[in-house]
Amino acid sequence: MSRIGVQAFTLRAEFARLGVFETFRRVAAIGYRSAEISAIPMTPGNVAELVRVREELGVDIVSLSGGLTGEVSLTTAFDEFVADATTLGASRIRIGMLPAEAMATPATVAAFADGCNAVAERLAEHGISLHYHNHHVDFAAYDGRHLLDVIAERSPLVGLEIDAHWVQRGGLDPVRTLHRYAGRVAMVHLKDYRIARLDPAVFAALDDGDRAPWQEGMAQIVQFAEVGEGNLDWPAIIAAADETGVAHLLVEQDEFYGRTAFDCLRTSYDNLVAMGYGDRF
Repeated sequence: MSRIGVQAFTLRAEFARLGVFETFRRVAAIGYRSAEISAIPMTPGNVAELVRVREELGVDIVSLSGGLTGEVSLTTAFDEFVADATTLGASRIRIGMLPAEAMATPATVAAFADGCNAVAERLAEHGISLHYHNHHVDFAAYDGRHLLDVIAERSPLVGLEIDAHWVQRGGLDPVRTLHRYAGRVAMVHLKDYRIARLDPAVFAALDDGDRAPWQEGMAQIVQFAEVGEGNLDWPAIIAAADETGVAHLLVEQDEFYGRTAFDCLRTSYDNLVAMGYGDRF
């Protein structure tokens, strides 16, 4: 049975405002007991705070975030990533997005995937697995093949982290996508997909002959949402995750629309408990 935790990107503003430990103290008070680390600079001080989070709050660190490019990457700072993962008891590292320069063609994606596979081979020697997290861009099709298919085929040592929201935004079904990659997916992001209601002021403007607010509103009605507050079928998605061997379900929300991250995480927690998943936290 998969376990539900939090994806730390949701808390990026809180880390900057409150610090790592206090942020996680408030998250643990909601009921989350596992986390994927993202948006936290892995300085010695922050790693020490994460050790406290694990030891004092009982929050397990299920994965860390890294990439193949940038000044601090899995290619330039491999030993540091291994050391941090070992210190925090994390057996997984995930790549959060396809680098911009790799999106151009299937050939550039294939080269990226080859690099991922090479790093995954090195990490495996330390008991750490590498995983790739999708966005909607991964479902661009070239000659009938999605970019994610290229990554999956060219990097057999790399697991997948499927984000339900970005699958939906990419025009695919999260349930069918999980079954398509059965056996490769260790983690799933629980992030809902909401079509927002237009502000009444939009219709008042239309009555006055002004269509600009309507056009702007229509361009922004697709929103990130708290789990259970959007249109995704979570019982079906979580059932598919269980059927395909997913270990961790990680609640994430990219934008909050006037609410706080803590408020949104509380709503997601309460909704998942109401759905019958309280024993998974």
